[in-house]
Amino acid sequence: MRLMDKVAIITGGATGIGEAISKRFAQEGAKVVVCGFPDDPVDEVVKDIKENGGTAVGYKGDVSVQQHAEACIKTALDNWGKLNILVNNAGVFPEIDLLQDYATEVFQNLLKNNVQTAFMMTRAALPSLHETKGCIVCAGSESGIKGLAQNAPYAGTKGWMHAFTLSLAAEQAQFGVRANCVCPGPIDTAWTHDETSDMPKKMEKEMITSTIMGRRGTPEEVANVYLFLASDEASYVTGALYTVDGGITIAKGPMGVQADKAMKKEPKGTLGLKQTMRGATKMK
Repeated sequence: MRLMDKVAIITGGATGIGEAISKRFAQEGAKVVVCGFPDDPVDEVVKDIKENGGTAVGYKGDVSVQQHAEACIKTALDNWGKLNILVNNAGVFPEIDLLQDYATEVFQNLLKNNVQTAFMMTRAALPSLHETKGCIVCAGSESGIKGLAQNAPYAGTKGWMHAFTLSLAAEQAQFGVRANCVCPGPIDTAWTHDETSDMPKKMEKEMITSTIMGRRGTPEEVANVYLFLASDEASYVTGALYTVDGGITIAKGPMGVQADKAMKKEPKGTLGLKQTMRGATKMK
């Protein structure tokens, strides 16, 4: 098992990509703290992990607040005495609009949940990660590389996450800590469906056809990259931005319509994901 005897905290760990990361890490032997808001399905994900032979506990709280971030770290230490991996996955995708129409309170919410959570959790985790020579994996986005029309604030928070991760890699190497960033493209979660988010049907269709592989990715495909970066297999990888985007970052025009049928078919997963279509898409 690739994460045997490792202790990991996954923020935003009960829905969408976070659920997949939590379950994938547990599947590979990690002891997992599933961190989420009080109304997230944290207990359900912990139960699923345990029923499948894994080890997990939950933490419910707003980790953009210092006391909750510190309490989340303490949960790992109280249960298993150490922390090896921090995954800064928590984030929201609450509104799609032109900037002149973008609600200021939504922007503040983006900063709180996409930026401040990563700062608070990383700051609280670093002393423990220094002891274990651990690693940090952050949630970026292809939108932080290319920008995202009608969601400039969201793309901006992801650009911040990229720079934050690279800066951590540079400064924390002296303590033996690696830091990397996973940059997904359109993934098959609540965030990319017009029925469950603010995304218009036209944008949803354009997003898929602009992806070279002609489809959304699955949460499990993204979780596999997190797994690699958190494992000892990535011992020489730090300061990297890993795109997991079906080629959308390099696409020019609606290239997805040309993709082979086999490439357009989502692979069957093994994690038994149940919370894929839950996530912070209406939090304003």
